[in-house]
Amino acid sequence: MSAFLDDLEAAVPALRRYARALTRDADRADDLVQDCLERAIAKQGLWRPLGPLRPWLYRIMVNLHRNDERRRRRAPETSDLDEPGFEPATPPSQGAHLALAETARALDRLPAEQREALLLVVTEGLSYAEAAAVLDIPQGTLMSRIGRARETLRTMADGTQPKLRTVK
Repeated sequence: MSAFLDDLEAAVPALRRYARALTRDADRADDLVQDCLERAIAKQGLWRPLGPLRPWLYRIMVNLHRNDERRRRRAPETSDLDEPGFEPATPPSQGAHLALAETARALDRLPAEQREALLLVVTEGLSYAEAAAVLDIPQGTLMSRIGRARETLRTMADGTQPKLRTVK
């Protein structure tokens, strides 16, 4: 039990990073991490220590996130009247900050399955096999999703139309 909790504690920063990338909201990300840790501790008996703990935790997190997204689509949130629903009139002056914000907006426009796959491999550094296991999809499907995500991001950055290829 102690080794499990130690591994769980060591995975928290990576879980926070991935949750923040998935939700794009600090409060929702914290809730997602909390729910993931709670579920992992409650279901500790289901984990088989044949490999690292992190992919199992990512899988729990992805499933929780997908369930939350389904729930949000059925019952959309009401907005708080105290929060302004617009961006500030003056944009930030730092070029790097603008580029980062532009990249984040482009990631938000990706379909959820492409964003999940890309973030696991690029941000979290999982191998294709590990990421495919987390998402419960074949490795070829994962590679296809990542390829489509990268192509979409490239076309958004260039402002060009995607190139159609003939497959023989």
